[in-house]
Amino acid sequence: MDFDCDYRGKLFSYPIDAYLMIQIEKLYKQFDGTYVLRNIDAEFHVGKTNLIIGESGSGKTVLIKCMLGLHSIDSGDIIYENGRLKDLDSDSLIKLRGQMGMVFQGSALFDSMTVEENIAFPLRMHTTRSRQEIMDMTESIIQRVNLHNNNKKLPNELSGGMQKRVAIARAVVMKPKYLFCDEPNSGLDPYTAMLIDNLIAEITHEYQITTIINTHDMNSVLEIGENIIFLKHGIKNWEGTKYEIMTSSTKDVKDFLYSNKVFRELGKYVNQKPPDID
Repeated sequence: MDFDCDYRGKLFSYPIDAYLMIQIEKLYKQFDGTYVLRNIDAEFHVGKTNLIIGESGSGKTVLIKCMLGLHSIDSGDIIYENGRLKDLDSDSLIKLRGQMGMVFQGSALFDSMTVEENIAFPLRMHTTRSRQEIMDMTESIIQRVNLHNNNKKLPNELSGGMQKRVAIARAVVMKPKYLFCDEPNSGLDPYTAMLIDNLIAEITHEYQITTIINTHDMNSVLEIGENIIFLKHGIKNWEGTKYEIMTSSTKDVKDFLYSNKVFRELGKYVNQKPPDID
């Protein structure tokens, strides 16, 4: 299976839409006899911010770990553009993982490495590029995430928002096809969180990445939720866009969305009946 082929307009070993980069079919996952994911169907398209939302314990993190191949599944399929995840041999799985970027909840930067060393780390570990090529690529992505003149700083010299930018830069420096983000704006103030959300969305569109974001932050949902999947007790309860979620009639979605007083007030405004016009 050739994982280096361009996905645009070409045929693959599995008949999947060129712009449908990941497909999940009837996925089940259990631990110790208890199902944490049941009958999940989902589609994630290229160049979109795909959000997985739900309360704590709803199965969001388990679903992402299944997609990363960190958890085996009990039944169903996870299909990437080139084939079914469970059918890949070890070499093909390594190649697939080389096309993935990951932004961890706590950024997971190396404390003893500078900004540029953290970002260059995947290039040094997983490519045979020259030192100059690595430095050029690192500097380019540093500029892209607006970390100018911070190359030599250590993580403890950076603000929380700047650390997230380094984590994003490290995740995309190899230009992955897939970007997974676990609560990427956790612990940030609302304004900085919005900047990080928008940076992820911009890079998703600019690099045409299939981005999957695990979050419970409704600000993120309404800011960048182009495709949203809502999980409840391990079941996909609802799917739609950031525009559709505000007017959803699904009770569980409404309870989740309007658990915050500000959003309850916003919901009253969005869902109020328009006045009659003579």
